[in-house]
Amino acid sequence: MSDSIREHHVVVSRSARYVTFGSPHATAREIWFGFHGYGQLAGAFATALEALDNGRQLVVVPEGLSRFYLTGTGGRIGASWMTSEDRLHEIEDYIGYLDAILQTVESETTAGTRPRIHLLGFSQGSATACRWIAHGAVRPKRLIIWGGEIPADLDWMVAGNAFRSLDEVVLVAGTDDRYATPQALERYADVLESHGVRHRTVAFEGGHRLDDDALRSLVTSR
Repeated sequence: MSDSIREHHVVVSRSARYVTFGSPHATAREIWFGFHGYGQLAGAFATALEALDNGRQLVVVPEGLSRFYLTGTGGRIGASWMTSEDRLHEIEDYIGYLDAILQTVESETTAGTRPRIHLLGFSQGSATACRWIAHGAVRPKRLIIWGGEIPADLDWMVAGNAFRSLDEVVLVAGTDDRYATPQALERYADVLESHGVRHRTVAFEGGHRLDDDALRSLVTSR
């Protein structure tokens, strides 16, 4: 980029999409936020999370702000939370978006007490969930990192207290997950241990996907 070309940013208002299922907003005592992986959409990801629904909680599934054609210039569409391009502004944008959803959902809940919040991030969505805890307004009871990662650039001077306030972090992966390998899970467990964060690991038979039985076990083990 030449010296005469200057980059600028402007904050704009735009529409963002999320879907919900489960207990009605007004009576929910627990709220689960599910964050999809790269190239997925909120509706399809919500369908994959339906095993979470036991009739006592509301499940909220936001959609990444950047949609794109998965192949070429047409056909199936997916969404992404961010890329490496202008990444800090993309993170800032989705943190503000998620805070807005949280405020909306909590304002519609009239159960008498503030609902317990759980975050479940799958694949790319795991880093999104981690960054929301570190930089956003959410104060969850539990974080579930499923087939994903703890971002290497997470600032623990900023995020440490928020993570230590969690009841636990659960690292979940299939035994054949080519991304969240046993070595990767051990590395993330070491990071959490070094920062005094309560954690455990859950494994299931399979690859880089969600698993209904493992989902149900997370609901019953809270």
